[in-house]
Amino acid sequence: MKITFLGATKTVTGSNFLVEGGGKKFLVDCGLYQGNAEQEYENAAEFDFNVNEIDFVLLTHAHIDHSGRIPKLYNEGYKNPIYAHKATCDLCSLMLPDSGHIQEMEVQWQNKKRERKGEKPLPPLYTAEDAARCLELFVPATYDKIIEISDNIHVRFNDAGHMLGSSIIEVWVKEENEEKKIVFSGDLGNNDIPLIGSPTMIDSADYLVMESTYGSRLHVKNDEKAEIFLKVVSETLDRGGNVIIPSFAVGRTQEILYELNKIKETKGNEEFMREYKTLMKAPVYVDSPLAISATEVFKENMDLFDEETKERILSGDDPLEFPGLQFTMSAEESKALNDSTIPSIIISASGMCDVGRIKHHLKHNLWDPKNTILFVGYQAPGTLGYSIVNGAKKVKIFGEEIAVNAQIEYIEGYSGHADQKWLMNFVYSFREQRPKHIFLVHGEEESQEVLKEKIENEADIPVTIPEYGEIYEVNELPSKVGKVNTNRKPSIRGEIIKRLDKLQAQIDDMKESVKEDLANKELKDEDMFRIKEKMKDLEQNILRIIEG
Repeated sequence: MKITFLGATKTVTGSNFLVEGGGKKFLVDCGLYQGNAEQEYENAAEFDFNVNEIDFVLLTHAHIDHSGRIPKLYNEGYKNPIYAHKATCDLCSLMLPDSGHIQEMEVQWQNKKRERKGEKPLPPLYTAEDAARCLELFVPATYDKIIEISDNIHVRFNDAGHMLGSSIIEVWVKEENEEKKIVFSGDLGNNDIPLIGSPTMIDSADYLVMESTYGSRLHVKNDEKAEIFLKVVSETLDRGGNVIIPSFAVGRTQEILYELNKIKETKGNEEFMREYKTLMKAPVYVDSPLAISATEVFKENMDLFDEETKERILSGDDPLEFPGLQFTMSAEESKALNDSTIPSIIISASGMCDVGRIKHHLKHNLWDPKNTILFVGYQAPGTLGYSIVNGAKKVKIFGEEIAVNAQIEYIEGYSGHADQKWLMNFVYSFREQRPKHIFLVHGEEESQEVLKEKIENEADIPVTIPEYGEIYEVNELPSKVGKVNTNRKPSIRGEIIKRLDKLQAQIDDMKESVKEDLANKELKDEDMFRIKEKMKDLEQNILRIIEG
């Protein structure tokens, strides 16, 4: 059996793995790259496999970085089954056409610029119509039931606890009278994500392909998260500002609604109750048609909710509704929010601020120090959200430079991804037979290196961090047997972006170093002068490069 790693390698998007075994070739996930311009450019590149040779696809969940190139796969001739949990199928019926619409809008904007330059227009990666057509291939599955794909391949979907319908997929492959089991974790959730159940612990595996998004970090505890949220929101509303929450349309939005609903029952001290009353008086807008439709899908799949949420539903308490909550469907309603003078909470997609209505809300609120931009999810390098969270003083939105004067907050505990502790708990859950080898994917390189060292030192399991296109034979001792002859040409643009990122990191390090020096009370005047002259030299060099 072979695995070829064709996405989410040393990065968190573009999940795509090719498996060959049991007389079949199949994909696990087929996701879009999201983040910087170079990564997104990869979406239009040819697939590094023969589409006509793929027998079936296994989809871990509906998020676009796992599902978003399925319409492209369909357009290039793939017409075989795509197995996914029923809720994933329901959500993909919303998210993939929405992604197609975004592709059309993005290329329309690019083509206006190309037209002015006398260049030929580009086609979209796929259209909303293309995405709607590919849905005919989806085959809904349920958790905990073994599906016989062929005589030699069986699969089982298990709750990954990351979002509605997210799955850990067990795959049994028989070759030459020997059966091997490989587990694909998909995106693993925390043990305390609101609404949905905890990740399933898997008993055994020969090999594990596991995500590593937060492999080097621990999240804020769940009981602190709601209090931090309440404090940030109430302080902003007290000073007459708006709270803008860039939220992924599916998953985080529903969890925030749940938390807001739950806070109203919490009893605390006098200050807590004052903050709570401030929150409850404010209008809360969900400004994303996709989030609104997704919320309906959540309501249709309440059997997947955790026990606490089910009890609330039985008691007559809808966990996704509360007084003050309003949904805005039309573009006109969305625009009207920015004309309102009433301090409000606005939840709007996309979560990384790169597309959608959130960009309009940022344009109208980011410059005003009364407002707060509250981030509640992972921000991929290269995105607008990443720039804001990491201290940008100015950002460009719709070609206009906007000053970042608003208060910027990031509550990491809302992440749908397991932190280092829960990733390690998942590794330890293989009690009957632990993996012989673990492949780490879906993580930035630094997080992966930290997690690799922890797994190898504490769990004593060998770990590989694959590069793009590497092919591994999974036997007793998995070994790299080759690398695909990629259709992707070496990119100078990619190298430039990597160098820029590295330079930015070095400047950030220097900034911290200089701050430490300046805080030193024993620093002499000549030392201060030396630091100042070095800064001047650096400034002049940068200006020369920019101007030249």
